[in-house]
Amino acid sequence: MEAFSSLFFFFFFPLIAMFSTGSAQMEPTFACDVDKVPAYRNFTFCDASLDVKTRVDDLLKRLSLREKISFLVTEASNVTRLGIPKYQWWSEALHGVDLIKSPGYTSLVPGSTIFPAPILSAASFNVTLFHSIAKAISTEARATHNLGLAGLTFFTPNLNIFRDPRWGRGQETPGEDPLLTSKYAVAYVKGLQQHDDGDSNGKLKIAGCCKHYTAYDLDNWNGISRYTFNAVVTKQDMEDTFQPPFESCVRDAKAASVMCSYNQVNGKPVCGDPDLLAGVVRGKWNLNGYIVTDCDSLNKIFNDQHYTKTPEETVALGLKAGVDINCAFFSANHTQAAIDKGLVNETDVDRALENGFSTLMRLGFFDGNPKKQFYGNLGTKDICSQDNQDLAEEAAREGIVLLKNSPGSLPLLATSINSLGVIGPNANATKSMLGNYAGIPCRYTSPLQGLTRFVPTVYTPGCKDVYCETLSINEAKKIASGVDAVVLIMGSDVLIENEGLDRINITLPGKQSALVSEVSKISKGPVILVILSGGGMDVSFAIDNPAITSILWVGFPGEAGGTAIADVIFGSHNPSGKLPVTWYPQSYVEGVPMTDMRMRPDPKSGYLGRTYRFYKGPTVFDFGHGLSYTNFTHTIVIGPPKTIHLHPKENHFCNAVECDPIAIQHSSFSLQMKVKNVGDRSGCDTIILYSSPPPVHSAPQKHLLDFSKVCLLPKEEVLVKFSLHVKDLSVTNENGDKRILLGRYVIHLGEITQTLVLTI
Repeated sequence: MEAFSSLFFFFFFPLIAMFSTGSAQMEPTFACDVDKVPAYRNFTFCDASLDVKTRVDDLLKRLSLREKISFLVTEASNVTRLGIPKYQWWSEALHGVDLIKSPGYTSLVPGSTIFPAPILSAASFNVTLFHSIAKAISTEARATHNLGLAGLTFFTPNLNIFRDPRWGRGQETPGEDPLLTSKYAVAYVKGLQQHDDGDSNGKLKIAGCCKHYTAYDLDNWNGISRYTFNAVVTKQDMEDTFQPPFESCVRDAKAASVMCSYNQVNGKPVCGDPDLLAGVVRGKWNLNGYIVTDCDSLNKIFNDQHYTKTPEETVALGLKAGVDINCAFFSANHTQAAIDKGLVNETDVDRALENGFSTLMRLGFFDGNPKKQFYGNLGTKDICSQDNQDLAEEAAREGIVLLKNSPGSLPLLATSINSLGVIGPNANATKSMLGNYAGIPCRYTSPLQGLTRFVPTVYTPGCKDVYCETLSINEAKKIASGVDAVVLIMGSDVLIENEGLDRINITLPGKQSALVSEVSKISKGPVILVILSGGGMDVSFAIDNPAITSILWVGFPGEAGGTAIADVIFGSHNPSGKLPVTWYPQSYVEGVPMTDMRMRPDPKSGYLGRTYRFYKGPTVFDFGHGLSYTNFTHTIVIGPPKTIHLHPKENHFCNAVECDPIAIQHSSFSLQMKVKNVGDRSGCDTIILYSSPPPVHSAPQKHLLDFSKVCLLPKEEVLVKFSLHVKDLSVTNENGDKRILLGRYVIHLGEITQTLVLTI
């Protein structure tokens, strides 16, 4: 890191600590402190050698009904006579530990490693990276817990599909594709929860949470609020778009919790829908953990949606549907009255508490002092470690997407660039690089600081902030006319994209486009446009303008964003990111309301559909787009078989058009491709595997099957292998059932397409 960052860390953070909760040592929150009260050894629930169910059953028998009710909310009460302290279920770690509900930062924990917002990490298409980020975060989370500043249950990751580019929270997600999001979910949650030694025996390092279940992707658009929005979703779209990431998170990653969302789905509040919660999450997917509401959801069901007539009915609705913990206080305030009125009983309360307490048992909360447990040695030294900060840099570099690059533009050569103009409202960004749900970072490196490491720079913001309502155009032009190259760092921040804040326009905000165009007219060298944003931007004007020689999308790149941006611009790192979302033109959002949940196009009405899987219209940039400074060649070694004859175990599972996947047992095949770096620069290539199925059941025009990222030296070649089962080719029919279609498939392997025919 450059000297500025080091000085920032050592001099600025102590000031933060002075104005926080102080530097006094804080103790972790835990139950069964047998060192202070030896009598707690007599409690069966404090005996860590016993199985979880036995311990939970014992605990429930010892609690009064009033005490039980106090545990139904995120800010759970204490039971002093049993050695149980207050516990806050709500902790955050979307892309770094965020002490949003803690006592605050102290001199012991002056900051956390803040990784890129998930949308940029997803652009790396690197499952190993997803896991590494989560593992680093879980270590900092455990260390923070040991220092008394966080719990053990974290509300992350966000697995909602980034369906519409206007959504303010799209930055929190892995993008628009269900499979990419599912792979992110599995890698991330395993990184959070699994013990480092690999032998967890059911224990959890920290608890992850699959949120926000389900079909939630509107916050506040044109006066329509997430608190009252009714998402009208077809069975088909529900099962092949919105549900798969949550199913993977619960079934494959074994997530410890699921958060139900504010909205209604097809007229029912999700947090009050027994089919979606008890039926699917708990029953079909077999959740081993607890279901928590998004914060104040029960209150919203009653007071905003007016779905129930009384608070007691609302509590009963949630408990009967499968809610275990109510974020906020609604359940604590109204459950006793609901019991008195006969709407629920103590058994319903016990069922909810069993799921929550079982999770805390697996986390070691009832095992005594965590400093004497497996992760007891974690502390201040493990927060903002050099390894974690290096990983944050690498994650930002891997995610950056090179969208446009004219010959002779990027990478810039420091030996031939004597002066660099750095212009734009995000040019000296610090907090803006973080996106939302970000705590105080270990340190910042702004884009300006990163670029100044390579060459002398001259800087002006060009406009006051990202709103860019007025321009300082003369100063910007003066700088541009006198330097060898210009980097324009534009885009948005949490003032424009955020929770509770959806966009109306997807162009560069305010007069940013005018600033870019005017500067490009007068610049004598390369002009590089850098865009900070969560969602896509319509930058068609910049694509079409030959004076704008390169475009980079850098998402919200986290604490080390400036270093990563500069490394890519000056060629220390060869960009390899791919867009995890489609970038649409502004005309698209002008004609499509965010409230339209349909994924598939409707030719009769002119509706074009959503995401690369279904959208039939012009794009600014496609899902999966991303350039490199080197060139790769792809050669098929083993392609798909021309024909696969399916042999169902019973013929009635198939007809002339399709087969039920449960009928197909052993129809697997492999694909192999040679990837060679034919350039003179090291680089990474992501091989994306798609299928285009027969046009039956409004099937996707193309959908992701798998991907693989390989990094190669100049002239190096590697063999990439994919293993598939024909079930991977399944599509979802109108009833929400998986089907294997008979007929011709187009398999897209990188840039090469081959055909495959399924028959019986």
